[in-house]
Amino acid sequence: MADEREPPPMEESNENNEDDIFSEAIEKKTTDESKTEEQPVIDSKQEEPTRVPIKADINTDDLFSGDGDEVKLDSEEEEEEEEEEVPEPEPSKTDDSNPFNSVEPPKPVEEPTPTPQISVSSHSSSSAVKVTASKPSKEEEEEEDEFTIDIKISDPQKMGDGMGAYMVYRVRTKTTVPAFRKAELSVLRRFSDFLGLHSKLADKHVSKGVIVPPAPEKSVIGMTKIKVSKDDSGSSDFIEKRRAALERFLTRTASHPLLRMDPDFRDFLEREGDLPKSTNTSALSGAGVMRLFHKVGDAVDKISFKMDESDEWFDERHQQIENLDVQLRKLHSSMETLVHHRKELSLTTMHFSKSAAMLGNAEEHTALSRALSQLAETEERIEIIQHDQADHDFYLMAELLKDYISLLGSVKEVFHERFKTYKVWKEAEATLTKKRENKAKLELAGKNDKVPQAQNEITEWSEKVEKGKEDFEKISQTIRKEMGRFDRHRVEDFKTTVVRYLEQLMENQQKLIKCWEAFLPEAKAIA
Repeated sequence: MADEREPPPMEESNENNEDDIFSEAIEKKTTDESKTEEQPVIDSKQEEPTRVPIKADINTDDLFSGDGDEVKLDSEEEEEEEEEEVPEPEPSKTDDSNPFNSVEPPKPVEEPTPTPQISVSSHSSSSAVKVTASKPSKEEEEEEDEFTIDIKISDPQKMGDGMGAYMVYRVRTKTTVPAFRKAELSVLRRFSDFLGLHSKLADKHVSKGVIVPPAPEKSVIGMTKIKVSKDDSGSSDFIEKRRAALERFLTRTASHPLLRMDPDFRDFLEREGDLPKSTNTSALSGAGVMRLFHKVGDAVDKISFKMDESDEWFDERHQQIENLDVQLRKLHSSMETLVHHRKELSLTTMHFSKSAAMLGNAEEHTALSRALSQLAETEERIEIIQHDQADHDFYLMAELLKDYISLLGSVKEVFHERFKTYKVWKEAEATLTKKRENKAKLELAGKNDKVPQAQNEITEWSEKVEKGKEDFEKISQTIRKEMGRFDRHRVEDFKTTVVRYLEQLMENQQKLIKCWEAFLPEAKAIA
């Protein structure tokens, strides 16, 4: 029985006690270290450098566990500092007794941003200035011009009699452009000279993607009236409209930095005497008929050949131009209706004024007769104001809309030139492919005597393909630049014209109010 007894568990309990002793020591040590680790976390909210000596005393066994938590809190604190934009602590507030305070706090890393829109950092703000300054550099090179040129057209005169009569206009120019021979110029030009100038400029520059301002259209009916009538008073309205349109044409041409330096344009303004007669400006001439056939052929090309537009910018601009053209035509039609309405109102007011004057003369009552006569005079003044407003409606708004409808036609022409350049390029590529296939067939057929000629043809068409690609890229770049300039001038023209139109409209409305205020006491005096 004694052998079956189990020995007392003294050794096991001792071992367990020894293990418990070491485990308690380890737990005590870890708790002390955890307390020391928590202390810099509390201090880090006030001063970040106090974490540096504590990390050096951390046990290597618990390095990764304790350090991981500390990095996480550090990153959160940096994010909070960036969001709240807390300023850095001043050096005077640091504790000099602590040797670790001499260590500079870590600075937040500035992440590179694709667009410099953040204004917190000085680096980002400086880069934003560079971007905004470099963006309009090309536009400023074009817009910033120290030279000026001012063109006025006046003194329209009728030359000759009968069906051979024509109109001449005095063109006065004041300029500081050194390319001109004189600072002030004055020449006489007939209407066909203006059309000839536009034809020369269009032939040289439209194919390169330059938007040439359109010249006024010929009016067979208006010129026939001028040639047949002996009294110029009946056609004065037509002559004034044409004079203003010719002046706007020359002003827009002179504002273009490339067109105003053209030799034909300078010769038009400088050359004294008559210019060589333009024979291709008539609508019924041979050149006019050929232009009509070319337009028909271009329309057929657009239908038969489809352009694979790879540039979204041109596709969007094309749609914008079409929509703008439609809206401008609608607005122009409404403005013409308004002008017609104001002229009819002015004419009706004149008839009313005469009727009121006649009634005042027939009225026996003295006060009423005087009031009716005063009403007739008031209506006469109102008729003049309404007629003046109708002229401003036409010359300010209607003519501006008409000009930009024609300018959109010039924009469509340069877009069509780009289409033609693209077509030439792609046709050259197709021909080059055929030439290479022909060479391969000759080599397979063993006709080596014809291979050199085929190779020369391939070389020739390869050069044409490269030239076509280069021309297409060049005209595309030019059109982009021209469209930017067109948009800036369009906005400026509409802003200036609309402001002038509203000011004139308000001025005429104030005149109407004064007219009725002057008449009101006379009406109240009727007894």
